[in-house]
Amino acid sequence: MIEILSNGAPNVVQDLGRYGCLSYGLSRSGAMDPFALSIGNALVGNERGEAGIEINLFPFRVKFHEGVRFAVTGADARTTLDDQWLAPWWGRSAVAGQTLVIERPRRGARAYLTFGGGINVQTVMGSKSTDLKGAFGGASGRGLMRGDRLDVGSDQSRSARPWKVGLGVVPPGLLDYWNELSSNCVTVRVLPAAEFDRFTSQSQAAFLQEEFKVSPDANRVGYRLIGPALSQQAPVELLSHGIVAGTIQVPPSGQAIVQLAEANTCGGYPKIATVIEADLWKLSQAPIGCNVRFELTDIDTAVTALRTRRDEELRIRDTLAMMSGRA
Repeated sequence: MIEILSNGAPNVVQDLGRYGCLSYGLSRSGAMDPFALSIGNALVGNERGEAGIEINLFPFRVKFHEGVRFAVTGADARTTLDDQWLAPWWGRSAVAGQTLVIERPRRGARAYLTFGGGINVQTVMGSKSTDLKGAFGGASGRGLMRGDRLDVGSDQSRSARPWKVGLGVVPPGLLDYWNELSSNCVTVRVLPAAEFDRFTSQSQAAFLQEEFKVSPDANRVGYRLIGPALSQQAPVELLSHGIVAGTIQVPPSGQAIVQLAEANTCGGYPKIATVIEADLWKLSQAPIGCNVRFELTDIDTAVTALRTRRDEELRIRDTLAMMSGRA
């Protein structure tokens, strides 16, 4: 059992998402940075899709009421267990009575807290993820509040040998990405979307050459960006149609909107591009005020990048599985 010690409605229980429900008007939900959640689960011996806590508002404080293994991944945030500093992307054991504090990230926007044995909340339509728009899943369909208690871990994980030191990992590309964040500008690759050619050549050039800033109007549904106004060659009215995470829409204001984990299931704004799946985590970890550049790529590169990312995840999980008994 853990107890939440800080208010933070944006902090939610998430797994890898609710698939097969778009036709019902339900978004996928799930972790904004699924790679970080998966590796956090690997660090504590879980399957990749087990639920953890996605932390979007800091500082985040939690008290352990029984011993359990845990891991913190995602953003580069100072983390302490009873004032003992923990390295980023690290897993170890807590005992009853200890308090974990995750401070505001130095780089990145979201941290993930996973527990050996997972979080014991009800599975709804195949997922434990919180759907904030539908108000279901996770902890009664809402963010976590001070005083909430969650049942975490299985009997087997609670009785596992405590880690004296713990176990950590530095995924490929993470330090390079953190360096990008330190420069306040990240680059993500995109594919041209259905209406790309409807935009003026000046708008196409601006989209691919200028920087866009993540506005304060940014959440799990999507990021509104501040940058050059993007315009079409001629006004067009579109019927609402299906959209997915990564879709970049342009409303009449000309300011782009990127759909993310809780993306709307349909929309009628023209689409200029789509962020490739392998780079969505980079955008999701870009905090408010960070600048973003878009780099045009092709479908073969996008598929290869996704396969590479999945292979990296599998190698890390296999390596951690071999090392976990020695921690």
